[in-house]
Amino acid sequence: MGQNNNVARLDALLSTPELCEFLGISRDTLYEWREINNAPPAIKLPNGHLRFPLADLHVWLVERQERAA
Repeated sequence: MGQNNNVARLDALLSTPELCEFLGISRDTLYEWREINNAPPAIKLPNGHLRFPLADLHVWLVERQERAA
């Protein structure tokens, strides 16, 4: 069975540059957000690199979505 490559996998992990590009922010902004606990959840790999689960990013974005008045 073929898999649709256009559908994002919710178990995918984004790298820091991928996340920054997706959100339209700089790396500095991301690290500032991490310092104040306002960044998407991350997994820290043994090599120190961060990965951001796409499913967690989706939840993080929904939590910050403005509601219509």
